[in-house]
Amino acid sequence: MEVLSGPPYPELDERVHLQRVPGLDLYRQPDPFRRPRLAELTHWTHAVELGLMCSAGFPEPLTFSLRAQRSLARRSHDFDVVHDNQSLGAGLLRIQSPPPRGLGLPLLATIHHPVTVDRRVELAHAPDWKRRLTLRRFYGFTRMQTRVARRLDRILTVSQSSLDDIVTEHGVAPERLRVVPVGVDATCWRPLPARPRVPGRLMSTASADVSMKGLAYLLEALAKVRTERPDAELVVVGAPGPNSPLTGLIGRLGLDGAVRFVAGVSDEALVELYAEAEVAVVPSLYEGFSLPAVEAMACGVPLVTTTGGALPEVVGTDGEAAVLVPPADAGALAGAVLGLLGDDGRRAALGLAGRQRAVTRYSWRATAEATVVQYREVIGRAGARRPC
Repeated sequence: MEVLSGPPYPELDERVHLQRVPGLDLYRQPDPFRRPRLAELTHWTHAVELGLMCSAGFPEPLTFSLRAQRSLARRSHDFDVVHDNQSLGAGLLRIQSPPPRGLGLPLLATIHHPVTVDRRVELAHAPDWKRRLTLRRFYGFTRMQTRVARRLDRILTVSQSSLDDIVTEHGVAPERLRVVPVGVDATCWRPLPARPRVPGRLMSTASADVSMKGLAYLLEALAKVRTERPDAELVVVGAPGPNSPLTGLIGRLGLDGAVRFVAGVSDEALVELYAEAEVAVVPSLYEGFSLPAVEAMACGVPLVTTTGGALPEVVGTDGEAAVLVPPADAGALAGAVLGLLGDDGRRAALGLAGRQRAVTRYSWRATAEATVVQYREVIGRAGARRPC
């Protein structure tokens, strides 16, 4: 296996080769939206990348796919199959198309959920017309993703909910879609019974400033919970931006000192945080799958989630392995959390049921085996089309 990646580059198992596909890295920290030097513009894709960023667009899905196609063209005979992880850039069509216009490589893509859903939710929560205009421009790449998705031979997705949304949002024929859930390493994400729970401790994993993750509703719920449980506190795995509206919301709700954000911690440290939490919460308005929900279940933490998107599909019916509430309902979140904080037996039962569900349904081995089946099908179909 070989991974092609633009910056920031991933840390991979030593058995997996990383092929770096460098771009201008215009969003890198601590200098996002940087202006590159003229000497850095060594290829026409650099000009495209800079031009799109300067006009408030998001260039990386397009420019990465074009660079990946160029890189693969030099070594096309080295690969049996290409698997795209939701770039859905126009360069994929050149990889899939037969020679002489393309490389003719067997190709499939994973769409975790259509980013058009993120676009719609962000627009609905935009405070004014200026923000809506900026968002429409930034999410312009979703039109390209729709065009590309409709032309790919095989698309994997992580849930039936996402499959239905891909059909609706992108207009992809259902027969070209397959569901392969992702998973967790249950030997890593596990209960730590020797580590004591912190009374009143809640935990959530969320991109803090992404409206779709519903963190604002969880903060409102925490304020309600603290009227009955003053010891209630929240640990959020994620970091708000420097001008995040959540900072002001925390102050207005009187939650100063009751909310802690953590970021950049190891998986083992996250497992320890889960072990200290009495309740984990996924307050999302929509999820195409939700690895944080599976991680919490694997760690044996009683879970409260919304019914947004695929969450009921992942955690089961209400009361099976989690308590489910409607999205965007702070009162319902608060009631569910208070109910669990006040019932030791129910927390223990949900923690056990969640662990069992995560281990039996969402292992990486099951994900890998199901993905290999799809690789073989795509390779076989491509071979059948090749002329003798």
